[in-house]
Amino acid sequence: MTLKIAFQMDPITNVDITADTTFALAEAAQDRGYDLYTYGPDQLSYNAGRIEALARPAQVQRVKGTPAILGEPVRLNLATDVDVVWMRQDPPFDMSYITAAHILERLKGETLVCNDPQWVRSCPEKIIPLDYPDLIPETLITRDKSAIDAFRERHKDIILKPLFGNGGAGVFLVKAGDSNYDSLLEMFFDGSREAIIAQAFLPAVSKGDKRIIIIDGVAAGAINRKPLEGQTRSNMHVGGTALPTELTKSDMIICDAIGPMLRERGQILVGIDVIGDKMTEINLTSPTGVQELKRFSGIDAAALCWDAIERRLGV
Repeated sequence: MTLKIAFQMDPITNVDITADTTFALAEAAQDRGYDLYTYGPDQLSYNAGRIEALARPAQVQRVKGTPAILGEPVRLNLATDVDVVWMRQDPPFDMSYITAAHILERLKGETLVCNDPQWVRSCPEKIIPLDYPDLIPETLITRDKSAIDAFRERHKDIILKPLFGNGGAGVFLVKAGDSNYDSLLEMFFDGSREAIIAQAFLPAVSKGDKRIIIIDGVAAGAINRKPLEGQTRSNMHVGGTALPTELTKSDMIICDAIGPMLRERGQILVGIDVIGDKMTEINLTSPTGVQELKRFSGIDAAALCWDAIERRLGV
């Protein structure tokens, strides 16, 4: 059966063919004979009861600088013209992102949307881990400076970061006695009305921040992201290096605890971040690491995603 797949994503012409997870998903779909379309969130519309997208047919290719050949735009009724929509635009997790999730949620019962947008918008990656307090570092979410002061006094070295940030942006290690502490809080609070997140610093980050890929609730494999010398952020967006690694017993305890929840909530592709034996984030929005996992281990997470989708569609 030929499925029609629409990717809601940032411009496909800009992707890195050696690293981009959405490209890997599209390539795996094309290998199965599926028809591909691509459009951006700005081309998504609610139109008098129809959920529409001005999309372009796409043929992906591993050609540097030309990752896709695009056809002329067509207006798709996402309820009737396609079988699967992948919501894969990059965060930030802002009102634009949430609005797109609300619109795509209206396809429920008609077109499979991955990941299920109802739960994507309801499970911000730094908040959903709070449901598993035994598996995460001690965490504080607040705008109350006195609460942060007390948290810092207790833990000495802490991490401060925006609650809805991504890619390692705005993440700071604040050590005991750091004279920049007050200025950092002023920067956070003056720049946004949102709460910030503080976490106890995990020294194990010097050995890396593990990204574990979970497919339909089951751990597929992991890569380790090692920070640059002298850095605490290991995200590949900010210079972290991807390295091979294995799943440990403590990793599997985490995955087994959260897997049923992810499957029940229609989360096909999830990336969780683990430092030592503590989970720091559950990324439902646009998780990365699929190409690195295949390169290091041979595990084809993109193919596993399509296997899971075919099972859900009954094809």
